[in-house]
This record gives sequence, structure tokens and C-alpha cells, in this order.
Amino acid sequence: MPIIEVTSLEQQGVEVFSTLTEAQLRNRLEPDKGIFIAESPKVIHVALDAGYEPLSLLCERRHITGDAASLIERCGDIPVYTGERDLLASLTGYTLTRGVLCAMRRPTPPPVADVCRNASRVVVIDGVTDTTNIGAIFRSAAALGIDAVLLTPTACDPLNRRAVRVSMGSVFLVPWTWIEGPVTPTLNALGFTTAAMALSDDSIALDDPLLKQEARLALIMGTEGDGLAHEVITEANHVVRIPMQHNVDSLNVAAAAAVAFWELRKK
Repeated sequence: MPIIEVTSLEQQGVEVFSTLTEAQLRNRLEPDKGIFIAESPKVIHVALDAGYEPLSLLCERRHITGDAASLIERCGDIPVYTGERDLLASLTGYTLTRGVLCAMRRPTPPPVADVCRNASRVVVIDGVTDTTNIGAIFRSAAALGIDAVLLTPTACDPLNRRAVRVSMGSVFLVPWTWIEGPVTPTLNALGFTTAAMALSDDSIALDDPLLKQEARLALIMGTEGDGLAHEVITEANHVVRIPMQHNVDSLNVAAAAAVAFWELRKK
């Protein structure tokens, strides 16, 4: 594996870690050529375990024989760019977590039907754009038995570097894909009952026995500020609220997701 010393911010080969935006990395027009960045040895190992393809590594020189050693051994004949901590921080714009980044091939998103084929509990993330919330939702989904995650086109990319890091690699553990068009008709056709998490006069409590009896249930979670669109709520089979105390009207979407996943998990 070639070890390449980084001596300049303009050095050829490191632009994937520095000058390319998230949109350019994602390359939605040609998803088969897309790239994402995984950060920290633990997260990168999870991605490798899940079968993701590494393209190049960037790490501080001191980590070549330390935290990055096992990664370098696993990754085969790919370039390893290295340098001093301050230079790499100037290159990327941030201090590297545990001193290691990995550029990885972005897989082509599978069809919704494939992701949902054997699922009994799925979550739809509709319009949530905060990377921290996306990462936290995926971490809870993996830990609390959600079988698949579906995201509308207005939601944040789960393979955003920060979302991946916040999830601690859970984005590699739970099947996910993008869902286009009206959510409820699509999922009803696949045998799911939909439950929109929202405050409305006709909502039912999260612990309503009716929900737990559903063999296949899809929770729809929206952004905190605007919530779910009116048509999403009206099309859903159920509207669901989390009972609150002390006049608190709602939870952060990531916290609400964790509560809902636990309550409605398939036993």
C-alpha cells in the first residue's frame, strides 16, 4: 500500500478530502460514481465489515503505526495520504477524529420494495435536514429494532460525514434508501400501515394497543420546526402523539424517534 506524504494543500489526490463539497461527493446524477467520507477508525471498520469499498485513506503520520494500522492492513492496495496534524486540519477544515478519514465508494440505493421486503418496522424520515438528528435516528434505529429507514428527497443524506460519525457507523447496519412520491400509498401497497408522528385533534397515543398489533408498521417522522406536511398527515392511516407532561408540546425529532422505536418495537 503506497504511503504518500502530503506537503501542500493543493496536492493532487487529496481533493476528495478537502475541496469537494458534500453534493459533489454524492454526485446524484451518477450515483454509481459517488463517494462519501467515513471518519474515525471504529466507524471505518464498521463500514468495511458491512462491505463498503475503500478508495483512499487520510491519516496523521503518528497513526500509521497506531489507530490506522489495522485499517491499512484491511484496505489493500489503496493510497494512504499522511502528514502532520495541523497541515491535515488546514486541508480538511477540521481536526480529524482519531486522526483518520476514509474515502469510500457510495453504493447505488436499492429499490424501496427490496429494502422493505422482510421488514415489519420501518421509519420514514421526511424533510429532516440536521445531520446530527439523522445520525442519532439511525443509531436508535439500529439499537431498537427498526428494520429499515426510508428518506424523502428533502431529508439529509445519511452518508454525510457528520451524520455517519454521529451514528457511530449505524448507517451501515440498517438497510436504507430514498422514497419518492406519496409515502402512504407506496407503503400501503407493500403491506404497511403508516403512522404519522404529529400533533392533531384526532391523534392517538403512542402506547395505544392498536399500534402494537400492526404486523407491519411504518412510522413517519418530520422536522421539528414545520413538522410533517398536511397531506402527509391526512394520508397516513394513523396520527400518533407522544403523551407529554409539564406543558411540553414535543421532543427533538431524534429523541422522539428513540421513544417511538422502543415503544413500538416488534417483540
